[in-house]
Amino acid sequence: MAVYGLAAVFLYVVPAIVFLLPTSLVSAELASGWPGGVYNWVALGISKPLGFLAVWCQFAMTIFYYPSLLGYVASTLAYVFDPDLANNGWWTAAVIVVAYWSGVWISSRGTKGVAGLAGGGLVIGTLLPGALLVILGIVFLGQGHPSAAPMSASHLLPAWAGLASLVLIVNNFLSYSGMEMNAVHVSSLRKPGKEFPRAMFLAMGLVLLIFILPALAISWVIPADQLSLTAGVMQAFDAVFAGFGIQWLTPLIGIMLVLASLGGMLTWLAGPSKGLLLIARQEGYLPPFLQRLNGRGVQQNILVAQGAVTTLIALLYAFIPDVSSAYWIFSVITTQVYLIMYLLMFVAAVRLRRKYPDHPRGFRAPLLLGLCGIGFCASLAALLVGFVPPSQFGSGSPWVYLGIVAGGALGLGLLVPFLFYRLRKPSWRQPEVSSS
Repeated sequence: MAVYGLAAVFLYVVPAIVFLLPTSLVSAELASGWPGGVYNWVALGISKPLGFLAVWCQFAMTIFYYPSLLGYVASTLAYVFDPDLANNGWWTAAVIVVAYWSGVWISSRGTKGVAGLAGGGLVIGTLLPGALLVILGIVFLGQGHPSAAPMSASHLLPAWAGLASLVLIVNNFLSYSGMEMNAVHVSSLRKPGKEFPRAMFLAMGLVLLIFILPALAISWVIPADQLSLTAGVMQAFDAVFAGFGIQWLTPLIGIMLVLASLGGMLTWLAGPSKGLLLIARQEGYLPPFLQRLNGRGVQQNILVAQGAVTTLIALLYAFIPDVSSAYWIFSVITTQVYLIMYLLMFVAAVRLRRKYPDHPRGFRAPLLLGLCGIGFCASLAALLVGFVPPSQFGSGSPWVYLGIVAGGALGLGLLVPFLFYRLRKPSWRQPEVSSS
């Protein structure tokens, strides 16, 4: 978002209002009335096949999420060894493959306490570097250095040059996703009707601060036309540290950011695939090979199959000339696949309110129909806008971009689950089997 300068504020606030808020409140009502997560909500509200599609998209988005996340890791890690590697596709591909398969090995051993890595990573690799970047950025401006991006009120709105100039806003929908997983906690509140909305508005304010302030700090230091979508954070740290004569801190910050990202990857690695596995066993949506567990009860075959696809995707970094373009393509496919799930969730919420108006709920979302309408339209708009190459895409062919994005999002998000569903057999159901 730093490429937009002060307009990043607008581009963060709008998705927070039209997407983060509706998904938070709507999923809270669903979670407080129907346990079982998104599969149960969509299956009861619409149909079981679409419930499978929803839980599939919740899992499948991670297939492109890991190459984009680990692409960022590779570019950040490059500043520990050689900053020139940040734009080297082969380096990026190698880091993705090694990091992903290392994560599979760790997860397949059933290591306990992996979730704690995400909590520590949030502080060590996100909040501390973010706060440091903002503080040094303010000092940088206070010393009389001009901001690389204009900070006048006339730049609060992004310059309009067609949809291509605003496409990067799509990534903010991914930044705000996942609230349906947190919604299960609404049942533990004493007065959810009052406390949950208050918590959501507080969380939204904190999230906006965490996103907006570091983005502005980066825009103060690095001109937009020089920013890398994967290495922009490290570019800013490197430039700020150079100005203060402490450039030796750059590799240390790089290691902190890498550890945070890898910790987050490990916590995501087993979760979505486990949810898919439970539904697949219950309803027989996946072949027995993908349903097998190893001796520690981990769905290792799903992780390995996912790893094979991730490895192929990683190799695309080596063949797409611009690492930033590859990173963006994988990010937008991740977002689009995830948004399919949200479209289904909003429709299911409206249908459940109409079909079961008196069903006990710990929380009732205010103006549910309006929230679902806004959230559905915003999600659909973001999904469609993702097919437009961003103006930062450079000289790449828009048709190649469209082909990769459409093939990835529609193929992975719709075609693959459709084939699993059509080819399913009664023998695939094994709800009572715990391991094999």
